[in-house]
Amino acid sequence: MSDRIEKFRYDGEKAGRLDKFLVTCLPEFSRARLQGLIDDGFVSINGTPARKSGQSLDVGAEVEVRVPPPVPSGLVGEDIPLDIIFENDDLIIVNKPAGMVVHPAAGHDSGTLVHAVLGYDPDMEGIGGEERPGLVHRLDKETSGLIVLAKNERAHRWLQDQFRLRTVEKTYLALVDGKPPTPTGRVEASIGRDPSHRKKMAIVPAGKGRESVSEYMTLESFKEHTLLEFHPHTGRTHQIRLHCQFLGCPIVGDSIYGKKSLTVDIKRHFLHAAKLKIVLPNETSPRVFEAELPAELMLVMEEVRRSE
Repeated sequence: MSDRIEKFRYDGEKAGRLDKFLVTCLPEFSRARLQGLIDDGFVSINGTPARKSGQSLDVGAEVEVRVPPPVPSGLVGEDIPLDIIFENDDLIIVNKPAGMVVHPAAGHDSGTLVHAVLGYDPDMEGIGGEERPGLVHRLDKETSGLIVLAKNERAHRWLQDQFRLRTVEKTYLALVDGKPPTPTGRVEASIGRDPSHRKKMAIVPAGKGRESVSEYMTLESFKEHTLLEFHPHTGRTHQIRLHCQFLGCPIVGDSIYGKKSLTVDIKRHFLHAAKLKIVLPNETSPRVFEAELPAELMLVMEEVRRSE
């Protein structure tokens, strides 16, 4: 693949900064990505390499940007089956199974969703100058359901903006032990690292963590369990699991925030990302994508209903 060449003319009313101009010309690139292109000599002004991101542009200046082809990320794609709900040139929406880690990390250098997507589409344009899909949100290892990955920088920025502005609507299904204080409600609490357990999160005093907000409603009520629908407005780590614990009705099968002994036969926690409402790149109206409960959670629901 050859370099992509972009040429722009600065026609501002007065002198302006190079970095601010490039952000308007190439909105699909992050500021860090543009900074990297400038630092690596891929940006020139009137034929001369730019010296720094804050360099001044005179009116009429000709700016050329060379975008090199993506380099290998070092990740090796793997032939792992994917349940693809939707795909186009910009993104892919996958129904992730429980047990699959989303991205490589310490102790998970293979078998992740990112490895699977790279194996499925090794020729994607990539993110940040690397041949890899872009994550804009995450699911815990044992949480199943919908997750979207960007195939290029333009889509990645588009999706990031929607999650940042909280215009994406996410719907989760959770079977909990017991029942919440009210059939419907809203949880607002700060989430931070648990001071006693480095790998756990916790509800912490205001000002000690990050804001988290979820709304919930009861779908089915049983003697010992409740099926809840959750709509998180923020995306904090373990948010719904912590909110259920906070409400006094922890998620069934949750080994970290739930009951010590299982109340149903389950090998994972009962949390599923069931619906995603989002505007796709170059579209104006939102689309809704859905993923049914996986078979193992269907069996749990049948068991709970039979026990009534």
